[in-house]
Amino acid sequence: MALIDTLGTGVSALQSFTNGLDTVANDIANINSTAFKGSATSFADTFTGAGVQVSGTTTNFSQGSLTTTGVNTNLGISGNGYFIVQDPATGAQYATRDGTFSFNSSGNLVTAQGYEVMGLTGGTSSAAPSTLGPIKQGTPPTGTELQSVSISTSGNVVETYSNGTQATTNQVLLQGFTNPSQLVSAGQNLYSNLTEAGPLTGTLSATNAPGSSGLGTVEAGTLEQSNVDLTQEFADMITMQRAFEANSRLVTVSDTILQDIINLKQP
Repeated sequence: MALIDTLGTGVSALQSFTNGLDTVANDIANINSTAFKGSATSFADTFTGAGVQVSGTTTNFSQGSLTTTGVNTNLGISGNGYFIVQDPATGAQYATRDGTFSFNSSGNLVTAQGYEVMGLTGGTSSAAPSTLGPIKQGTPPTGTELQSVSISTSGNVVETYSNGTQATTNQVLLQGFTNPSQLVSAGQNLYSNLTEAGPLTGTLSATNAPGSSGLGTVEAGTLEQSNVDLTQEFADMITMQRAFEANSRLVTVSDTILQDIINLKQP
């Protein structure tokens, strides 16, 4: 191997391990981000066999722990599946495990960014919800007022009115994916590229009820925490830091030897 190749090998390693450290830094920075999924960087030798390159960054989609919030519109998922939310301005849909939801002034169940939570709606005291669309509070019976809203493990949104009657007006639905690694982070705990990730049931329907079709259940009053393992992240950071230091030393030594060669040729 020529000496100049040694420089190239060292530089490729510095670039690759910098990318790896960026991934670790992003994971640690999001340790408190709701439902955040950590990533890991893998490395491989280059096509020419001299040097190293990033072969890929994989996301760990395992479930984070659920923590109690006491807010009944906060929803965690115990098991498989994602909430499907929709941008009301564009109609674009995203998947998320972040169930930081609330009802807005229009009565829609929305994310912190105002995206509408999708499910079955239009239910009354005498009819189950059956229309696919954004979750929206129902109209109280004449002469009554809405007293409270609860959400069951199967996603049923049950409204209680001032006269003591109840109605299941909506049902939050979930979607699973055959290849979640194809989901693309869109920021704000949202994922795009849903079609390529292979929705288990195609479009949302009654078969997407939580607790059925291999989907998890909805746990009201909870939120999923980040699944980042700090112990593993610090171990990865130390490993890449040492590799970075070793390769920076390689570059320094190569530079010194090149300088010595140049000095030998000087008169």
